[in-house]
Amino acid sequence: MALIVLKCSLFHTRALVCSLLVLLCQHTVTGMSGWGGCLDGQDVFATVRENSLSGEVVAELMAETTMEGVQWSLHGKDADWFFLDGRNIRLNISADKVLDRESLGPILMAELSCYEEDTLQTVYRVMVEILNDNDNQPVFAEDTVVSLIISELTPVNTVIFTVQATDADNDKIIYFVDQTSPDAEYFKVDLPNSGEVILSKPLDYETKTLLTVTIHASEMSTAERFNTSINITITLLDGDDQYPQFLPCVLLFQDETSCICTSPVYAVNVTEGEEDIVLDFSPGPIHAVDGDRGISSPVSYAILSGDDDGRFLMDKKTGEIKLMHGVRDRLITPEVQLLVMAYQDDDPRKYSVAKVLVRVLAVNRFYPEFNMAEYQGFVTAGESPASLVDTYGSKALMLHVEDQDFNHGFNPMIHFTFSPTSNHTDIYQITQEGLLITKPNQLKPKQKHVLELLCLD
Repeated sequence: MALIVLKCSLFHTRALVCSLLVLLCQHTVTGMSGWGGCLDGQDVFATVRENSLSGEVVAELMAETTMEGVQWSLHGKDADWFFLDGRNIRLNISADKVLDRESLGPILMAELSCYEEDTLQTVYRVMVEILNDNDNQPVFAEDTVVSLIISELTPVNTVIFTVQATDADNDKIIYFVDQTSPDAEYFKVDLPNSGEVILSKPLDYETKTLLTVTIHASEMSTAERFNTSINITITLLDGDDQYPQFLPCVLLFQDETSCICTSPVYAVNVTEGEEDIVLDFSPGPIHAVDGDRGISSPVSYAILSGDDDGRFLMDKKTGEIKLMHGVRDRLITPEVQLLVMAYQDDDPRKYSVAKVLVRVLAVNRFYPEFNMAEYQGFVTAGESPASLVDTYGSKALMLHVEDQDFNHGFNPMIHFTFSPTSNHTDIYQITQEGLLITKPNQLKPKQKHVLELLCLD
């Protein structure tokens, strides 16, 4: 305040100088408080970690903020994230107001204004960088395909699908197949950061029509290695890679991944001289289906070989075989073997072959007859579990049958069995040679059993 006592020597000069002195005095008064007040401030550059707690000190001011007549205040775009506490700038956080770098951006900006006697003296910048924390997990893109359809003929090493995940913390992401997922063996990821999932094993619609695999996306270089996963379902379309199959399937080999069948032998008996008949085969009618069940291409039939005499006629569409001209002498032609084929109408190169056996039987004019209307046998009860039934003269009881359709009456195709109404079939057995076997340990003395037997041609 000592400058006020300066004197002026001339009027006009004094007026001019005094005016200057007054201005100087005003500035100097402000300056004197400013050197210890507003002018002691500075621009604030600080850092703080995201997710920090409320009240955490961001920066400490150099100025004395409690000086009388001096006021400091925060304002500007992000000022509400801070508050002044003496010389400290602290964070202003609440439960619903979290310091999140991913939503706020990397920099918070505010202004620190200084007033003296309610007059704005200066404004300082406040710039606070939010340091990133690894507080976000990878997230797969919303448009990630979780189900797709591919052909079973897709080549191995083809990229089947691509997944992409992002991390709000901008961490690098790698991808890998979960080896515990049901069909992990079919897939691989060659380039972990590409998200490209590659087919690693041939597909087979006939074995498996639906595949499921889990893909993980994981942070590559963080301590936490946060990760997420997604389940992908792949439906297979049947490709035309199978040949027609004759039914019924004769199973040759089967495991968890494959089933291999061979064609059956279709057999039928006909009588010599018999003709103009549709053949009724066993184990069923001649029938084939496309091995690609998902496509089911139509199948046609043809006789490949064995019909040199033109005896047979095969229906191209149904596989039915008709005997047009009969065999006159079964001694010359006891059987006929045919090879038949089933082929796809849309690709005749895909075909299968089956064997057909036509056995020629003699004309059956006479019934087989037992040479005796009644047989008598004897058994000695005992502890033995099995014994032949004897007849007179201690000879084994043997059934004899004559069939006049055969020379000397001997028919080698006779089959013996018990009549459905016969009793004691649990104690007796009959061999195809006509011998009768019993269980002596289940018999008692003086028992008499009556058995009824049949002979079949």
